[in-house]
Amino acid sequence: MKSFQDQVAIVTGAGQGIGLEICRQLVRGGAKVVLNDIDDALTAKAAASITDDQSICLPLTGDASKIEFIHRMVSETVRRFGRLDIVIANAGITLFGSFFEYKPEDFNTLLNLNLGGSFFLTQAASIEMKKSGTPGRILLMSSVTGHQAHKNLAAYGMTKAALEMLAKTLVLELSPHKITINAIAPGATLTERTVSDPTFEATWSRITPTGRPATVADIAHAALFLVSPAAGQITGQSLVVDGGWTSTSPSPY
Repeated sequence: MKSFQDQVAIVTGAGQGIGLEICRQLVRGGAKVVLNDIDDALTAKAAASITDDQSICLPLTGDASKIEFIHRMVSETVRRFGRLDIVIANAGITLFGSFFEYKPEDFNTLLNLNLGGSFFLTQAASIEMKKSGTPGRILLMSSVTGHQAHKNLAAYGMTKAALEMLAKTLVLELSPHKITINAIAPGATLTERTVSDPTFEATWSRITPTGRPATVADIAHAALFLVSPAAGQITGQSLVVDGGWTSTSPSPY
């Protein structure tokens, strides 16, 4: 099904994991995708793994927390493809640390990317969509840590809860321009980072009601629904994809 035929999307932090799978599914649905990551080699490899004679996935390396790069990414997308329909602010970092010992430099790094990058990408994309009259779709990447307490993730969880409030608040300003904005909150997910922990899958399979952690495809399916034409009446919402974990919330520790 080509639900995204002729649409153009930006996905940040998409060199691997959830972001890469979202790009893959968007391209499969007919979209032209600008795939961003901060690692040049990873960005190029990821885009090459998706692009073929029938599809387009353009790599664009850069720091998604930097305002100058955000503006360049939006303008380059429009210059290359003539429009911008979908933005998925997936770029983010997780910095564990005890609350009592958390460093100001780590706090600022976390806020600059997780909040600042998402906020200003949303701003730049919305301005372009408003100018062109495009009925856009914006998706922010939250986390179950924005809903439930996790040890050593106070700052990270705070940023993720803030993104959900941003999605709710911007309904007032974006809806008149036919732009929807939502957030998705993944739970434990099997990615390149998490599978490096030999206990991760077994632990989360034990404490997740559905009996397993999510796959990147699980998260991408939910993300694509929220940016699809089928979700045109959904905005300001946060969708948790966690196999029911937030309903019971047993600690993994």
